[in-house]
Amino acid sequence: MRINKYIAGAGYASRRKADELIQAGKVKVNGLTMNEPGYDVVTGDVVEVEGHKLEASEKKVYFAMNKPIGVITSVTDDKGRLTVVDLLTDVEERVFPVGRLDYNTSGLLFLTNDGDFAYKLTHPKNRVDKVYRVRIAGNISKEKIGKLRHGVDIGGFVTSRARVDLVEGTRRSNVLEVTIHEGKNRQIRRMFEAVGYGVEELERISIGNIKLGHLKPGQYRKLTQSEIEYLMDM
Repeated sequence: MRINKYIAGAGYASRRKADELIQAGKVKVNGLTMNEPGYDVVTGDVVEVEGHKLEASEKKVYFAMNKPIGVITSVTDDKGRLTVVDLLTDVEERVFPVGRLDYNTSGLLFLTNDGDFAYKLTHPKNRVDKVYRVRIAGNISKEKIGKLRHGVDIGGFVTSRARVDLVEGTRRSNVLEVTIHEGKNRQIRRMFEAVGYGVEELERISIGNIKLGHLKPGQYRKLTQSEIEYLMDM
């Protein structure tokens, strides 16, 4: 089995993250640092990631969380800041976040120990729609909404066509819903910056047809079997 799939199957990280860990020299096989991303793990191999020996695959678990503002989307943080995993107070399995929401963004986030599930939802080729509620200062024009819909340059990358709907607006502030399938770093904030607006509040309210619902900040729930199957079949 290819080593990135092995790491994902053990519930440590997604395949993409596993490749990054291999490139960073944080994976060992039989005590030797692994630098071959195409290595096939065979029976008897001992695989370690960041000093952790990988055990047999755990029971797969899947959670939806309302990530609060001020929490890091990570398993650990070298600065000692609170992470999304720290909020899972009654979960025994070792899980990791699927994708990311930045420090000042709240909303729907999945966590799991299923690397294939994470790969499915984060790989660009799968074009999974994500909906964000955005509050900006000021009153945005139809012309600039049109630019956001058709794609804007956010610094060396032109975004794909997006759905952008004005939900409510006054002279002082507007609330919009934006649907994208990409996941560039700080993409929504950079999109609005490209048309001259700063984002005051940002919340992800759905991924595919899975909605944030009534989860309060910091709360989480298990995904249902039908939700898991829907996400895996997208």
